[in-house]
Amino acid sequence: MTARLRTILDGGRYFEGPRWHRGRLWFVDCMARALLSISSSGELQEHAALTDDTPCGLGVLPDGDIVVLTMFRKRLLRFSDGALSLYADLSEVATGTIDDMIIGGQGRAYVGDLGFNLPPPPERRGAVGRIILVMPDGSARVVAEGLRFPNGIAVSSDHRRLVVAEMDGAGLADYDIAPDGGLTLRGRFGSINDPDGICLDADGATWVASFTEDAFVRIDRTGVERERITVSGRRALACALGGADRRTLFCLSAETSYEELRKGRSASRIDVVEVNSPGDGYP
Repeated sequence: MTARLRTILDGGRYFEGPRWHRGRLWFVDCMARALLSISSSGELQEHAALTDDTPCGLGVLPDGDIVVLTMFRKRLLRFSDGALSLYADLSEVATGTIDDMIIGGQGRAYVGDLGFNLPPPPERRGAVGRIILVMPDGSARVVAEGLRFPNGIAVSSDHRRLVVAEMDGAGLADYDIAPDGGLTLRGRFGSINDPDGICLDADGATWVASFTEDAFVRIDRTGVERERITVSGRRALACALGGADRRTLFCLSAETSYEELRKGRSASRIDVVEVNSPGDGYP
């Protein structure tokens, strides 16, 4: 379906990392290297420029500060009082480029480590990806391994479940979260091509941005597809549930391709659509 979509922002380059926070959607433009936010009505604000690296994932700390992931220098930067400062340096922990991240309500950050460096990706990347846990005290450790290009990450509101999209695995990995933040693989579910950003809803389903299916797909916990929102001719990048009742699905997409991305060509936008089940957890 496409008729319900309403565009609130057009003309960006490559939007990623949507997080609903304090009445606004926060996100980054990876190619423009900027931290941005927008209201539901389309009021855009640029908060910070990141001149020395590519931003991607975002998280929100319990005190409301934003944390921005930068991919190649493997850092997490804290945005507070209008300025960026180092929150965590993962260059000694990550074995490859870091991609997406999420921070739960307990202040614990889960960061995807691809296990190899971009670009270009090796021909046979294998199950070398990992999840790095960064605790509020700054300590970091690996809590999951054997992932095939870990991308979007989401944590449930009770902090007992973590879901990660495996872009090369064409599905979702489902983890139990231990009291100390550690992860135990429960299993894998869903079948979807090139899953990118994700978010959870109150029914336990996962909204998934499928890069090459040009669609945002809702998959229940058993792996069954329940709903599909198409963005024909555009790559689906990431999604988040927000708005006053968290029933507004923000859909980030781009007119591009893998080949065009290598040449720096992309045109991004944000559409919104109302859905039945509200958001749950983070993002």
